[in-house]
Amino acid sequence: MDARGLACPLPAIKARLAVRELARGEALVVLATDPEAPIDVAAVAADADCTFDVARDGDGWRLRLVRR
Repeated sequence: MDARGLACPLPAIKARLAVRELARGEALVVLATDPEAPIDVAAVAADADCTFDVARDGDGWRLRLVRR
């Protein structure tokens, strides 16, 4: 999901909506440039019982949530 250029809380809101559609084992990758996105999306992952990985991606972040 491309959330680059969106300010918080929009990346987290979009991630929360998208993660609802994931089946067990499926992944959601969020691309974001907002510096708060890793913190906010990590909270979404915890609430949705997903694993969470974060990596720098150029000027932004690559955030990966996997439904358990």
